Amino acid sequence: MIKKLNFLFVTFFGVGTIRYAPGTITSFITTIFLFSSFHILNLSNIVILIILILIILCAFVAVASYIKDNSNKDPKEVVIDEVIGQSIPIYLYEIAHGTMKNSKESILFYIYIFILFRFFDIKKPFPVNFIDKKFKNSFGVIMDDVIAGFYVVLTLIIFMVIKSKLFT
Repeated sequence: MIKKLNFLFVTFFGVGTIRYAPGTITSFITTIFLFSSFHILNLSNIVILIILILIILCAFVAVASYIKDNSNKDPKEVVIDEVIGQSIPIYLYEIAHGTMKNSKESILFYIYIFILFRFFDIKKPFPVNFIDKKFKNSFGVIMDDVIAGFYVVLTLIIFMVIKSKLFT
C-alpha cells in the first residue's frame, strides 16, 4: 500500500507513465492547477505555500525511496520534480503581484513561465546540468528542476527590467 501511494506521488498520479512528454504534460497540469488555485478558487498565498512546502519535503523522501533499488537514478516516470520546478516561478510571480490579480495578464505570464521552464528543464544550462549529472539521488532529481525554475524567475526579472527601461 505504501509503495503504491509512493508510486502515485512521484509519478503525479500516473502522469509520469504516459509514453510521450510526461514532464511537459505534468508541467502543463501544474500550471492549470496553480492558475485555478490562485485565480478561480482564490486560495491564499500562505495555503498554497504550505501545500508546496509539503510537496517538496515529501518529494525528497518519496523519490529517494522510489529510486533506492532502481539502477536508473532519474527515471522519466518520476515527474514530481516538474511539479516543484514549475510551481516556483508561478508562485513567485503571484506573490510579486499581491492582491492585484489580473487574470488575462496572468494567463500570458503563465504561458511564458511554462515555456521557459520547459526550455530550461530540457536544455539544462549550467548549473542545472551539473546537478543533474553529479547527484544521482533525490537531491539531484529535484534540485535540477528547482534551479530551472529559478532560471525562469531570473529571465522574467531581466525581461521586466528591460521592458521598464525601454518602454516607460
